[in-house]
Amino acid sequence: MALNRLKLLLEISGSEAIMRRYFVVNGFDGALTLLGLLMGFHVSGQVDLSVVITSCLATALALGMSGISSAYISEVAERRNSLAQLERAMVSSLDESHHARAATWIPWLVALVNGIAPLLLGLLIITPLWLGNSGLVSWEDPLLVAMGVALGIVFLLGVFLGRIGGTFWLWSGLQAMAVALATLALIQWLGA
Repeated sequence: MALNRLKLLLEISGSEAIMRRYFVVNGFDGALTLLGLLMGFHVSGQVDLSVVITSCLATALALGMSGISSAYISEVAERRNSLAQLERAMVSSLDESHHARAATWIPWLVALVNGIAPLLLGLLIITPLWLGNSGLVSWEDPLLVAMGVALGIVFLLGVFLGRIGGTFWLWSGLQAMAVALATLALIQWLGA
């Protein structure tokens, strides 16, 4: 029953596309931010892997908290405004309606999606660092492996957007990858 109610609230509020955009946008921001952080550590020379892990984890958590709080604040304001406009148009209170429930619950859901995206993707990106630091896997340079994971995630987010937008998935993935590679090149240039 709760799942059906959630589907109804998402449909009434038109929030599925908003959540998808938030996941991709904040996921891309998180992946690109961690990629930049990893590249910064890489060009700076030998750095203790535990420092890199802590820095990346702190960054992913901060991006997650920022995503949750900023999306919640903005979504609550927009939902309240939309509900007030609908009430004025209908000349009645909608306090007990599905629209009012959507105005209450959808901001929480949108905020969670917005915050979970960079946190979850950040955890995936730093997994090679944890594995390397714990000795479970022996890589010559765990930073490069983690950067490869970040590049893969950026590419997949681009592919996802291409499929949603009806464009050739490979082209969309390569466009996202080009942004990430340009970012790496700029960091390399600054660190040289």
